[in-house]
Amino acid sequence: MRVRTEAKRAEILDTAASVFLEQGFERASMSEIAGRVGGSKGTLYGYFKSKEELFIAVVMAESDKQLAPLFDELDRQPANLRDALIFIGERAIAYLLTPDAIAALRMVVSEAHRSDIGQRYFERGRHRGIQAMAAYLEAARKAGRLQPCNFEIAAGHLISLMESEWLPSVLFGLARPAPSRREIRESMQRAVDVFLAAYGAHDKARRGN
Repeated sequence: MRVRTEAKRAEILDTAASVFLEQGFERASMSEIAGRVGGSKGTLYGYFKSKEELFIAVVMAESDKQLAPLFDELDRQPANLRDALIFIGERAIAYLLTPDAIAALRMVVSEAHRSDIGQRYFERGRHRGIQAMAAYLEAARKAGRLQPCNFEIAAGHLISLMESEWLPSVLFGLARPAPSRREIRESMQRAVDVFLAAYGAHDKARRGN
């Protein structure tokens, strides 16, 4: 009986990430990944039931490493809601604009109509992010910083605002220089200000709370 280990799983994920980035999802094969890992396809399937499952695991492993800690960090941020939202937006967008993250998103979009990859990515990625942000916004409402609202819809609006200035142009390969940290911060300030103009408890929002 084969014993599965976290170290082996991590090795498979690292190797698969390289193969997917080099060859794209469609051309990449489990045989190629198994060969580079130094085992059989049987070993690979012992960890991941399909290429689709392996691909989503690769995408989410890096996303979780980069984005999950941001919501933990919010607990240590100042009480100023605007500053806290700008903080998480800056770091999330900086990651989403990296070449590897963009390449992964392009692969998800290109394969979404052929399999359940799009649904899996949405459920494990974007929807989880919306839910986490919704929970944070609900807590902000209880503290009197936001108006009553549907918090999941509000979270979706906020995330879309944060992505709007940079992600579409980078995703679709428009000729545009990579934004600097200052440019990302300024765009997050604009996004958060628009969000708070719509959802903020305005008597407090004007004071920066």
